[in-house]
Amino acid sequence: MPQLLISEVARRAGVRASAIRYYEQIGILTPAQRIGNQRCYDTTVLERLAVIRWARETGFTLDEVRQLFFGFGRAMPASERWKKLSRKKIAELDAMVKHIQTMQRLLRALEKNCHCSALEQCGKGFLRSAEGGTKVRCL
Repeated sequence: MPQLLISEVARRAGVRASAIRYYEQIGILTPAQRIGNQRCYDTTVLERLAVIRWARETGFTLDEVRQLFFGFGRAMPASERWKKLSRKKIAELDAMVKHIQTMQRLLRALEKNCHCSALEQCGKGFLRSAEGGTKVRCL
């Protein structure tokens, strides 16, 4: 199998060499063989890096990527691994969307209702809102 230097792997995979070394360090890439003092990889590393990159681009953390590779029994097909992790990630994203919508609603209310000349006045209004459960309304 052809051997690739880390610079070639990085170029072809679209990641930095430092990321490849880090992935080795945290155990989601198998450490490369060394020829002389240089890391050498077979071309299968490109496929694993493609999975890592896709997972990262879709919001998975490196811990979740590690779980994808090593957190299931070997008999579990990749499709089932993806589905299980995806369901969890979608639930997290749904919660984030709700949180963002709440933040937007509060900011729009603040933009519409704040006529304060000093931040301390806003603070009094926020305290009243928090205590009474009312809409955000400054003085």
